[in-house]
Amino acid sequence: MENGNPALDSTEEQLTNQENGSADAAALIDPAARLAALAAERDRLAEEKADLLDRLLRRQAEFENFRRRAERERAGILEFAGMEAAGALLPVVDDLERALRAAPETDGPEREFIRGVEMIYQRLLEALKKLGLEPIEAAGQPFDPNLHHAVETVETEEAEDHTVLEELQRGYNFRGKLLRPAMVRVAVKPS
Repeated sequence: MENGNPALDSTEEQLTNQENGSADAAALIDPAARLAALAAERDRLAEEKADLLDRLLRRQAEFENFRRRAERERAGILEFAGMEAAGALLPVVDDLERALRAAPETDGPEREFIRGVEMIYQRLLEALKKLGLEPIEAAGQPFDPNLHHAVETVETEEAEDHTVLEELQRGYNFRGKLLRPAMVRVAVKPS
């Protein structure tokens, strides 16, 4: 029903829509219905915002947990690699110790060679200590099966019962964890 007047056409269209039972048309005419529709939309948007914020916070927490877990795994891998490298070098340290114990006491040109071997031994020990290698003190200490591996017991009155008499092979910790137990002789009271 177009009669040329835009305002009248709009009112007629609204009345037609209202007659057809359109809720949108009712909301345009009735301010209370329009307010209720806006409030419902506001509530829906607030719920959506809260849901999105909750999802965002969960994703941030998951990412932070992932980052921490990855850092712990990385540190564990580095520690394991360092422990393996130090363990692989222990036989070299043992061989250098045996060579230095067996070296003759001389003042000749051999003495310079022996001093060179001593320097290599000291530098190797210093480098391993920087990585986290720590020698286990055994001689004179009470026997501890967590740190010492007893390969021989000696009956004696000269030392306390279950005391380490001699260290046959040095033991080592790596960053507080046992890498290799010390091989020792242990004193026991005569029966």
